[in-house]
Amino acid sequence: ISNVEPNKLTTRGYNQQDLIEKIRYGDMIFLILRGRLPSIKESKMFNHVLVSFCDHGVTPPSTQTARIIASSGSPLNSSVAGALLSFGHKHAGAIEKSMELYQSSVNSLILTEDADLDNKQIASLAIDIYNNHISGDEKIPGFGHRYHTTDPRAEKLIQMAIKEGFVGPHIKLAVAIEDLLSQNKGIKLNVDGANAAILSDLGFTPDLGLGIFIIGRIPGIIAHIHEEKMDEDEFRRFCDLDDIIYGGH
Repeated sequence: ISNVEPNKLTTRGYNQQDLIEKIRYGDMIFLILRGRLPSIKESKMFNHVLVSFCDHGVTPPSTQTARIIASSGSPLNSSVAGALLSFGHKHAGAIEKSMELYQSSVNSLILTEDADLDNKQIASLAIDIYNNHISGDEKIPGFGHRYHTTDPRAEKLIQMAIKEGFVGPHIKLAVAIEDLLSQNKGIKLNVDGANAAILSDLGFTPDLGLGIFIIGRIPGIIAHIHEEKMDEDEFRRFCDLDDIIYGGH
């Protein structure tokens, strides 16, 4: 990834002094992970992804965990570590699953240079995915949100992809699935599903999905830790004894 020599650092073939002068932080992340610099469109879309992951208030378990740890007097790095350890199957796990679904599905197609034909293939594929999941009473990862009937982040991300002319097969598939779910179940795309499609069209593999989410979310987590230490009482109490019902021994 990086070559270290006396008085010189080279990352992915680029002198770090040049990178410091010429590129943005998001471009650096793209370079490190993909091994090349992004195009102008790719740079914009990757930046949109990172910004959309920044924060979701105190609702996520990761943020709550970070704040509880911070309230005990633990250092920032311990609080951040606690937040990261809370990511799992039910929290931040949907992005990789969505990327796997989109990419395995699109890879099963034989795409052509005929846009109309490709769009028909993708629409048919979306119907198959919808029917397979609904018949098995399975949720499609990347759709639905416990707080939002319409996730404003997902809505804006798709708008930006259209505006930038960056609508590849994975984004088309995500939108086609959303159309079916919205019409039949009232369920819409969430931020993980939208970003999974964008990252797939950017060429990222599913195993990098969670890592990119973490890069985007860390600033928000640090802000919550700082706010907890500045504004809240130490060892903050989240419930009273009267609120606790415990049936153990």
